[in-house]
Amino acid sequence: MTDLPAGWTLWNDEHEGRRILAYRPDVFNEASFPAECMPTIFVWNGSRAKRPGASQIRTDTWHAVLFMEPEIEVHVEEFDSRESAVEGATEIARRFSEGEFDYRGAYQIPREDYFDKLDELTGREP
Repeated sequence: MTDLPAGWTLWNDEHEGRRILAYRPDVFNEASFPAECMPTIFVWNGSRAKRPGASQIRTDTWHAVLFMEPEIEVHVEEFDSRESAVEGATEIARRFSEGEFDYRGAYQIPREDYFDKLDELTGREP
């Protein structure tokens, strides 16, 4: 297993299947911020088509997708194998932890308290 950057937790790891990384579940736990706001990285080889049930259709392409919330994607990368996608997800996690992604730009309606907390956790300048 690849070492994860600080703040990231292996949330789920299916043998030869989906892997989910979660960022700071101690913060995004309903007490401070809603759990659905917990940044996550999904690794899987399901179809990315925008229709019901499409994600259940397996493809030859693996994806690593950084979500800020279930419908808010910030970054997507494609890979030829699960192993490459797992490594790519770890790199995405590192880049997120270092403040490299513009999560504010992914939102139509700003969530300033949430953004401020993410800025604090990642050391990112707003």
